[in-house]
Amino acid sequence: MILHSKGGSSASLTIRGARVLDPGAGVDALLDVKIEKGVISELAQPSNNSSAGKGVAAEGLVLAPAFVDPHVHLRTPGREDEETIASGSAAAAAGGYCAILAMPNTSPTVDNAAVLGALIEQAQEEARVPTGFMAAISRGLAGEELTEMGELAEAGAAAFTDDGQPVRSAALMRRALQYAGSTGRHLALHCEERALSRHGQMHEGAVSAELGLAGYPSVAESVAVGRDLALAAYEDQPLHLMHLSTSESVELLRHALVDGVQVSAEAAPHHLCLTDEAVRSFDSNLKMNPPLRAERDRRALIEALKSGEISCVATDHAPHARQEKDVPFEAAPFGVTGLETSFAALYTHLVEPGLLSLETLLDRMSAGPAHAFDLPVPRIGVGEPANLVMLDLEASWMVQEERFCSLSTNSWLLGQALRGEVALTIAAGRVVFGAERVA
Repeated sequence: MILHSKGGSSASLTIRGARVLDPGAGVDALLDVKIEKGVISELAQPSNNSSAGKGVAAEGLVLAPAFVDPHVHLRTPGREDEETIASGSAAAAAGGYCAILAMPNTSPTVDNAAVLGALIEQAQEEARVPTGFMAAISRGLAGEELTEMGELAEAGAAAFTDDGQPVRSAALMRRALQYAGSTGRHLALHCEERALSRHGQMHEGAVSAELGLAGYPSVAESVAVGRDLALAAYEDQPLHLMHLSTSESVELLRHALVDGVQVSAEAAPHHLCLTDEAVRSFDSNLKMNPPLRAERDRRALIEALKSGEISCVATDHAPHARQEKDVPFEAAPFGVTGLETSFAALYTHLVEPGLLSLETLLDRMSAGPAHAFDLPVPRIGVGEPANLVMLDLEASWMVQEERFCSLSTNSWLLGQALRGEVALTIAAGRVVFGAERVA
């Protein structure tokens, strides 16, 4: 197993009268869903019998496969003031997630079996939802020497990434593809040419020029995407492209898929919902890497998400301490939180305006990420483990600091009203959020 969480009693309950919606299983119907010992035991026509054990009244709500996030920063070890395994996984539970993968750019870096093993042990004691850990591609994320990938895979690494840093050397990237292929684990790549993006604070364009902020050009991403896709094609090895943000990157991805390259890709909620115009506020919670791009880039990401060329929504949940973000825009670190707001943000900004169907969004937040990293795919069917999220699509709520389970509050959505709310999350057969609804 590459996912780990603390133990607990499995759920035995009935979710009554929900609209059960699992696009991958072809299910869209009003049903009662019975769960016994953490496993879905029955899908039945709605019944008024509420006397048979514990249950959840779900009339008017949507029950879907719970979400999977393959790109989360838990800041452990080293910055437990910003996030811990306990707080980050609680945030994931509140966001409707049944599985998350954590990044290795911690202090110390997750670049050896000892650090990885300690994290796995900690997750088994603290994690609210099943949590996996990626290991670094290079020692210390320095891009000079490969980690012991075979040993790390045996120790439980879910994948390999130098996220936070690009792998600068094409030769090292080629060797990483070769070695990762022998482990059965994928490489997840932060694509950035630092010689082009260096000192950039936001997307290079008309808005950066007007604001007087140093630009981070879109070609800094796409030129790195092109290199890594070419290497993957040459070595015939799979890879995953993290947080794509530009139309040029989408076009390269599209051609690679047509050519048969084994590639998956993700987009983050902030890149799907916002453009660089939002940076006019100089709100440091709008500073992330890669930066918010132009409207043409946002539209290209949405179209690729619709078509399935981008198969995953990943939050790139990157918590920062308040004092780090409470500085001028240029001095602030890159990164925003996202676990607790991702569904509502995308439902509000994409589904309600008709840019994306609800079914597509649910697939890209659940089955898509699971397939990309060979994780168990959440499904609603008899005999399946209960990994479920219950959604209130009619609910409106305000994004406020006091609602967050995360230790950090650097959200780009603070003060905004959203539609669509997570009401209940069941992960690995256990109710991990919304237990007050069980009666």
